[in-house]
Amino acid sequence: MNLTFIDWLIAAACYLGLFFVVRLSRKYVKSVADFLSAGRSAGRYMITVSQGMAAIGAITIVGQWEMNYVAGFALRWWEFVMAVVILVITVSGWVLYRFRQTRALTMAQFLEIRYSKNFRIFAGILAFISGLLNFGIFPAVSARFFIYFCGLPLTFTIAGMPVSTFAATMAVLLMISLYFVFTGGQVAVMITEFIQGTVANATFLAIIIFCMFFVNWNQIFEAMRTAPADASLINPYHTSKVPDFNFWYFVVNVVGLIYGKLSWQGSQGFYSSAKSAHEAKMGDVLSNFRDIPKWLFLVFIPVVAYTVLHQSNFSSIAQHVNSILAGLQNSADQTQLRIPLVLSQLLPHGLMGAFLAVMLMAAIGTNNSYMHSWGSIFIQDVVMPFRKQSFTPEQHLRVLRLSILGVCLFIFFFSLFFPLNQYIFLYFAVTAAIFVGGSGAVIIGGLYWKRGTTAAAWSALISGSVVAAGGIIILQINPNFPVNGQNFWALAMGTASFVYVLVSLLGKKQEFNMDKMLHRGNYAIAEETVVVDEVPLKGWKVLGMGKEFTKGDKVIYLAAYLWTFLWVAVFLIGTIWNLAGNVSDAAWMTFWKAFVLIYLAASIVIMIWFTLGGIRDFRDMMQRLKVMTRDHTDDGTVK
Repeated sequence: MNLTFIDWLIAAACYLGLFFVVRLSRKYVKSVADFLSAGRSAGRYMITVSQGMAAIGAITIVGQWEMNYVAGFALRWWEFVMAVVILVITVSGWVLYRFRQTRALTMAQFLEIRYSKNFRIFAGILAFISGLLNFGIFPAVSARFFIYFCGLPLTFTIAGMPVSTFAATMAVLLMISLYFVFTGGQVAVMITEFIQGTVANATFLAIIIFCMFFVNWNQIFEAMRTAPADASLINPYHTSKVPDFNFWYFVVNVVGLIYGKLSWQGSQGFYSSAKSAHEAKMGDVLSNFRDIPKWLFLVFIPVVAYTVLHQSNFSSIAQHVNSILAGLQNSADQTQLRIPLVLSQLLPHGLMGAFLAVMLMAAIGTNNSYMHSWGSIFIQDVVMPFRKQSFTPEQHLRVLRLSILGVCLFIFFFSLFFPLNQYIFLYFAVTAAIFVGGSGAVIIGGLYWKRGTTAAAWSALISGSVVAAGGIIILQINPNFPVNGQNFWALAMGTASFVYVLVSLLGKKQEFNMDKMLHRGNYAIAEETVVVDEVPLKGWKVLGMGKEFTKGDKVIYLAAYLWTFLWVAVFLIGTIWNLAGNVSDAAWMTFWKAFVLIYLAASIVIMIWFTLGGIRDFRDMMQRLKVMTRDHTDDGTVK
């Protein structure tokens, strides 16, 4: 056992607080829209912090550690360019703004409005299957982390019968998540994720600061220089031999960010929870800052672990970790558990407990969000379109909970028996592509092109899913196949986009009523469009700022631009410098040290800023839910 009483006490205290808040949220869930979309009452900070935490489950942390242990600092260099793409997407409101204008509760409801009921059903089934396969490994990876991080025995006995700790840990995590979702739906999901996100940021920063004192930069430099010359962990221009997580992995991610905006439905409840399209857009813009503490933690900790395992001063820890890893038969298990085992030997008591609490919250929080999403999608987009008569509100909430229970049972048994034989993020890419590979073309075309046809939507979604499904089968049979999961995702995106455009252009010419779908012009809803400034701002419009923007909104936008383009300038200078001559590893290490310190300072500011903004939004959300008038016909049915 690696933890002391104080560590367990810290973790328990965090969870008692969450249980109290979940019970409090129960009285605010009075309609289907409350259960599915928190009554469309959330402000920007609640949205961005809670959605960010939902996207960083325990499995995501482990998967990012896997990737960054292989790629080191080098991959982060190319992500400076990706930041520009993210900024353009967020400040323009790309896809998100128009989707919120439709007032659809789920993505597939929008697909019925835009295309047809039959297409909604097909898309709902495809999204559901893709999500279940993707979600299926979450409990297994999380349970293994807790067993090895805490030093738990692999089995224990109850009434003389041996019980698998692996199965028991999965069951406990899933039952807690199930209770949270059953009790408060999306309201509980958002509140608990916000609390978890706030606690996680503070813990991440504490661990980073501790690790900076535990290892010094000379030790980090000495360890990272042991990597092969063409697989550098420091110099991004010497990474041609880095396996899987290299420059091309980054390129596909950039394309996927644009193409797949809102395609992934694992956190679909957040897409429709904002109190207006403008708040949804601002929450997305704030994500440019929200992820700074998280990314620093996910990049720096693997670097520290690599140092501990490759630098002579830490040989005793390295021997202990390697001896445990040698006892694992599955190579995927070895890569997943390497960094958790290092941290279990590194962190002092107290900080061990805080990190355990964060990982428990991350695991359960993502389970909350995903079970809510996939269970809701099955009822809203597969079952309801077949019904001639709508559910009563009580029936609707009951079947939603039963569907969520079914998802919970499936992923428990899938995790229990499925043998993962590749990196987590490569498995994510290919399973998500079953739906995301084709849905990006369908969503973008449906929101922005009045000529997009239903036949084109069918063709794109089918072609994208066929490519992705083929990739899953091939990689399960042959894990060493030269085309990995990330590349199969790229093939799916390219195929679906080409098919959507071609079929639309060759089909019957027809124009869809976009104003009606987006509630614009004569169809506008006054309370969801708050005009702050009637004077046209030509200069601001170029930067994505319109009449709904307050002075504070403009400051946030300008800060996002300034932060992003600062790092783009660094990228351009560094590229020119490298093209002019060979830059030494020592110079690169000096840069990465400055990068970590700047990100650490920014992270402290962001933690305070987002905590205060989130508390304000929480109060406003509770007040709205308390007094708002519910429309019980607002249940996701297209009328």
